[in-house]
Amino acid sequence: MMYSFAQRSDTNVYDEPLYGHYLVQTDAKNYHPGANEIIRKMETDGQKVIEMMTGEHKKPVVFFKQMTHHLVTLDLYFLKKAVNIILTRDPAEMLPSYAKEVEEPEMKDVGYKQHIELLEYLIQIGNPPIILDSKRLLQNPEKILRTLCNQIGIPFDMSMLSWDKGPRPEDGPWAKYWYHSVHNSTGFMPYKPKTKPFPEHLKPLLEECRPVYEKLKKMSI
Repeated sequence: MMYSFAQRSDTNVYDEPLYGHYLVQTDAKNYHPGANEIIRKMETDGQKVIEMMTGEHKKPVVFFKQMTHHLVTLDLYFLKKAVNIILTRDPAEMLPSYAKEVEEPEMKDVGYKQHIELLEYLIQIGNPPIILDSKRLLQNPEKILRTLCNQIGIPFDMSMLSWDKGPRPEDGPWAKYWYHSVHNSTGFMPYKPKTKPFPEHLKPLLEECRPVYEKLKKMSI
C-alpha cells in the first residue's frame, strides 16, 4: 500500500515512523533484525514522531505506513485527526512469512489483537477505520483502491496500480530484511494461495489470530 500511494503526485509517504519508538519501549529490540541500526537512525521519541505526523507537509495527502504494535505507550487520540486504514491478512499466510525473520513470534509481535483494540478505540472516538483485506485487494486492486479513495475523499489515480521494480528512498532501514517481495514487484501481484504445509510450531498462534482476522475480514471493503 505504501508503494501504491507513493505513485501519487499529490502524496508524501512515510515508512513506519514509530518503529524506533516501539523498539526502545519493548523487548523487541532483542530479536528484531537490524534493531540497533533502526534505533540509531530513527527518532525514538514517539511524541515527537506524532508531532511530525500531525504537522505541516509538502503535499496535501500524507500516507503513513504503521504497524499497530508500534503504537505502544502512546495516547492514540491523535488518530482522530486522520483517516485510518487497517490492512489485515489471513494469518495462515502471514505468520510463516513473518517467522522467516522472527522465528518464535507471539501475539504481541504480529498485531492481530491490537487490530481489534484499535478498531474498538477508533469507533469509540467517533472515527471508525476503513478495513482492507489483502486477499481481496490482490484479487481486484483497481476496484478496491477506487472504493478506498472514494471513502477517503480523494480521486483515484491509475498510477497507484504499478511502480518501478526495486527499493524506494522512503524505505526504512529494515527494508533489506522484510521487503524482498515488494522490491521484486512492479505492482499488485495476483493472489496465489500458499501451498507449503503450515509450520507446526505456529499453529497455536494461528488459532489465536484467526478469530480476529475473521471479524476484520467481514468488515472489509
